[in-house]
Amino acid sequence: MVAAGIQLLALLLACAVSTAETGQSFNLKMWRKEDQPVQQQFSQVNEEIERLKYYQAVMKQKQEDMNQAIMHCAQMQAPRDEEVNVTTLQEGSNTLPYPFSHEDKDPEEDNDGVLDPCYHYSVLDQPWRATNFSTKNVACDQKVQWKGWYRLFYRGKTIQMPERCVKMEMCGTHAPLWLVGGHPRIRDGIVTRKVCGHWNRNCCAFKSPPIQVKACKGNFYVYKFVKPQACHLAYCADINTLVCGRCKKDEICNSRDKINWFCKKSKRRVKAKVHFFASYPGSLQGKVNRIQFSKVYVNVGGAFNSRTGVFTAPVTGVYQFFFSTQSATNGAKTDLWLVINGYWVALSHTRVSSPNSLGNLSTYMTSLRKGALVYVTHNCGYSWANSVSNTITFGGSLLLVQR
Repeated sequence: MVAAGIQLLALLLACAVSTAETGQSFNLKMWRKEDQPVQQQFSQVNEEIERLKYYQAVMKQKQEDMNQAIMHCAQMQAPRDEEVNVTTLQEGSNTLPYPFSHEDKDPEEDNDGVLDPCYHYSVLDQPWRATNFSTKNVACDQKVQWKGWYRLFYRGKTIQMPERCVKMEMCGTHAPLWLVGGHPRIRDGIVTRKVCGHWNRNCCAFKSPPIQVKACKGNFYVYKFVKPQACHLAYCADINTLVCGRCKKDEICNSRDKINWFCKKSKRRVKAKVHFFASYPGSLQGKVNRIQFSKVYVNVGGAFNSRTGVFTAPVTGVYQFFFSTQSATNGAKTDLWLVINGYWVALSHTRVSSPNSLGNLSTYMTSLRKGALVYVTHNCGYSWANSVSNTITFGGSLLLVQR
């Protein structure tokens, strides 16, 4: 019985493959029980099944690619009429949001292997969605089969959702939908925003289900639209934001009243690198108002002056400093102070009660304004060092730039 079943399955596979759209045919061997062991026969049948699945997947992918190319070509050749058939659009035809792949860069994936919506979205270019469009024929986005992410256009130019209440009977519908909470920044990633519909003098008479939004490089946004809760509601495209599509790479689109938009230079964060480390190549005794750390090992940013021993903050920010000493006087105390703008702020203290040597390292973190002066003073005692010991030292780094 097992051998007969295997023979029948092999025969069906041979027929299926020979008639597949791949145009290829395969001759499967008819096994008999006395020819090969049953386990080997099962293994060979499984191999043929997996091969068939592979060719079916290849043909399916080729068909999908062809359909997408045809739809894209049709869109590029379609005329952009002033009049839009709102009745057809509100029925949710599959030609409403046509597929589009952002080709400026290669597709990117996040840590979970999900495609970045900034490079994988559908274009939504319908002039009736503009905030200055009114019509007697109203649209309803509840009838649209929303799927995936969308980028808004107006006659081929990028546009974005309004961030303020829109008048009733605009955007080709009764209750226009606008974005509550504003658009995110690029570093915010994907965010969730509330959507409101204006009706009967109430800007949020309809609290539509929230949508997801993401800011993309190039001054545009992508939206993951969902069906509104009722008809007739439709997502708006703010005609005033057309200027945002003309912003350069080093500019951002800004508005004070959410009506008049303009491009302005973006304020890039200063990435200053400041690190220094220096030592005093000799011993100190008694009071030294300012130690001149003349042996400099690191001075990234050039903010430390080896001739004066003074560090000058090049930018406003958070800094961390350290300074050290090696005391070697029996029974005497040795004090080193970190001085910022004339104020003694941190102490390095040692007292040796026996004929031994004792070292001490102190650290201090603070916020400084640009131009602040920092140095170390030897107030009293005895500090030992030579040209190679690096026991009397002073150093620091800029941790964070502040505006």
